[in-house]
Amino acid sequence: MNVIPIAAALLTVALLTQAGNGRARQVPAARVPATPAPVAAPAAAPASATALPASTWTPPPLEPFVATYQAFYRGKEAGDATMQVSHGDGSQWRIDMSVHGRKGFASILGLNLEQSTVFRVDGDTYVPLSQSTVRKAMFFGKKVTGVYNWQAGTAQWNGDLKEDRQQPIPLQHGDQSALSLNLSLMRDAQPGRNLSYRYVDVGKVRKYDYRAADATEVVQVGDLSYDALRVYRVNSGDNETILWIANGVPTPVRILQRDKGEDQIDLRLVEYQGA
Repeated sequence: MNVIPIAAALLTVALLTQAGNGRARQVPAARVPATPAPVAAPAAAPASATALPASTWTPPPLEPFVATYQAFYRGKEAGDATMQVSHGDGSQWRIDMSVHGRKGFASILGLNLEQSTVFRVDGDTYVPLSQSTVRKAMFFGKKVTGVYNWQAGTAQWNGDLKEDRQQPIPLQHGDQSALSLNLSLMRDAQPGRNLSYRYVDVGKVRKYDYRAADATEVVQVGDLSYDALRVYRVNSGDNETILWIANGVPTPVRILQRDKGEDQIDLRLVEYQGA
């Protein structure tokens, strides 16, 4: 079933960049794109901060948290999103992302988008075990579930998908779901580093390349400013996906999707706390 553009866009950004791989691999260096237009800042907000060199950059540890975001579409508020990481038994973890449309057509149709991934930690690799996507609305809905069967070496999805996307997909070491990629990027990003990931989710396989900026920059999000590292896709053509990671914050402080230089979807961190 088709979804109105704003809902589809919100889901895209909720899945971050739809990519995946447990541990980053080196790829050729790529040109750094222009920094996106900053979020409007209050007059009292600091205009600059000292950029952190690579030697002082510390990736956030994997730990339980709940983070709330404001969701904007083409500069206008569209709803809110929540990202949560929780610890299960032993090495098992879970990450959830939900997006709620509260403005415009998304609000009228009662759109709610939810996705989750259960994964385990195996050394320095996040290993997805199962995945679920649920899209709810007044007149339509969609549910898809998938299992990563590492013993059999395949991943497979069922539910509201085309038949060709319900076929088994051969797995490779390090393959990730879209959501567990969020955590991989948080862990792997270092100033100046090139990253490559393989994504296996909802019956699709994709490869995405990223680069982290050479130094941190000040990012204004609401009333707060962060000294954050910009990480962006380098093989996406006119469609840019950019996120900012700050020292000591377990989740991106901002996630931005742009098309032909224009802001499309923008998630801005409102608050976070340990779960």
